[in-house]
Amino acid sequence: MRWKELALGLTSAVSMAPVALAQQSDWSYEASIYLFMPETETSLSTPMGTLDGTLSFSDALDNLDFAFMGAFSATNGRWSLLADYNYTDLSFSSDTPGPASSGLDTSFTTQYLSGYVGYRVYDDQAANVDIVGGFRWFSTETEFELQPGAAPGRRTTVDSSWTDPVIGARARIAFSDKWSGTGFVDYGGFRSGSETWQVLLTADYTINERWLIRGGYRYISFDHDIDGNDFKFDQSGPLLGATYRF
Repeated sequence: MRWKELALGLTSAVSMAPVALAQQSDWSYEASIYLFMPETETSLSTPMGTLDGTLSFSDALDNLDFAFMGAFSATNGRWSLLADYNYTDLSFSSDTPGPASSGLDTSFTTQYLSGYVGYRVYDDQAANVDIVGGFRWFSTETEFELQPGAAPGRRTTVDSSWTDPVIGARARIAFSDKWSGTGFVDYGGFRSGSETWQVLLTADYTINERWLIRGGYRYISFDHDIDGNDFKFDQSGPLLGATYRF
């Protein structure tokens, strides 16, 4: 009798193992690729004055050399992992006030990677809210070249990278079976000489259980002290993207 009970117990344990394993690995994933079409402002304060280059949204695509933007998320119950990567290679020219220079040429290769751990604090069929915490890494190779005018031309280069801690929140609201909206905001730095923040708002349309398309607006800002000089980088504008869920 004991052997039969032991055999039944082992059989039950083996049959339950896949179920338990499935429950332990109950992850869902989203992979997104998107096009961010921003207005870009970058500046560097120097002992000889501030160098400031601005690229309007209407000229952004004409001046874009290369770009890649992608995001990934993994969710298990109330917990989630989020990552967002952006690579931009731009070069453009701006007018400068006064006769000292005939213009400013700006070129930069910029990367930033944001990574978060999220926890869902509110969840129902119509809406959910996550709080997130993590980091944002920023790397730039920026060159400012003042063209000669009344004063000689000069060139200044910024080549630096840094990482800031960030905290934030994400909210999703369902308007119908097909339409929903997403809002994301974060803030980071928390130290003298370094600050970053962003706001992202999108309208999302579900094509089927696998595919979703979205469009919206993003503003992201970086302000960092580099060797005693204040470097600023801001991007704002519309975005379009597609998400695959699995």
